[in-house]
Amino acid sequence: MRLFALALALICGVANAQYPTKPVRVVIGYAAGSSTDIVGRVMTDRLAAYWKQSVYVETRAGAAGNLAADAVAKASGDGYTLLFAQNGLAISAAALPNLPYNAERDLVALAPVAATPHILIVANEFPAKNVQELIARGKAEPGKLSFASSGVGNSDHLCGELFNLMAGITAIHVPYKGGAPAAVDIMGNRIGYYFAGMPVGLPLAKSGKARALGVTSAERFAGAPDIPTIAEQGLPGYSATLWQGFFAPSSVPPELAGRIAADIEKVMSLHETHEKLAGASVTVWAGNQADFKRAFSADIAKWRDVVKKANLKLD
Repeated sequence: MRLFALALALICGVANAQYPTKPVRVVIGYAAGSSTDIVGRVMTDRLAAYWKQSVYVETRAGAAGNLAADAVAKASGDGYTLLFAQNGLAISAAALPNLPYNAERDLVALAPVAATPHILIVANEFPAKNVQELIARGKAEPGKLSFASSGVGNSDHLCGELFNLMAGITAIHVPYKGGAPAAVDIMGNRIGYYFAGMPVGLPLAKSGKARALGVTSAERFAGAPDIPTIAEQGLPGYSATLWQGFFAPSSVPPELAGRIAADIEKVMSLHETHEKLAGASVTVWAGNQADFKRAFSADIAKWRDVVKKANLKLD
């Protein structure tokens, strides 16, 4: 028995040392053209170059990323199926107790990639020119303003709910099937406001196709320092970040999970990776697997509190 265990350990060690020896599937739960899809494809390209192996995206959009998360949670623990997710995963874990998987039990956080603020955008024709005017309009016409999201329970949805809660306004939530169609209706002035992911919203603001009112970080975003934070426009303490990173099924052996995490961390340290992510309008999250695990747990706790205070029903 002891000889068998030793042989198995040796076999696993050799397999881990050679990983990957075949294509790696990365499942993304958001539509093509969404912020997470854009960043995820940058990373699959960079990993493919580093591993000298095919790394391909499988899109399973819908249910705030939970279709993708459930598929990966139930996938083989051989390391060849990974999840690229954003903090909609933490929001779902906080707010939806009846999911067919448990994010904290069935998935293991591998490595962070980006942590970027959302950008609050409106149509160029929208009457409010800043956050104070948007709040004033919401208070003057309670329940008449509308705000977009890429789907119920996604990060942009909860950014809007947190904003409304702290501003003391009510607005109609209009979920879309992704960030791109939400942005289209913003540009067409068919929806009030949208906390877009930076890869979607910032190019619209810079090109003059939409107006940026603020960013959701505590400090101004380095990629657009002229855009004020929401906190400095009358909502002190408002802060929300769109993070993205890699997960694996918890059935992946810890040694292999650590190996994959270390490889992603190495790719994240490369200058070309930083350039590619900067080109996608995101901020690199320089952290390791332990950092990511702690942050994931903390984010679940944060959004559980927001969902409770706002009395949100996301299921």
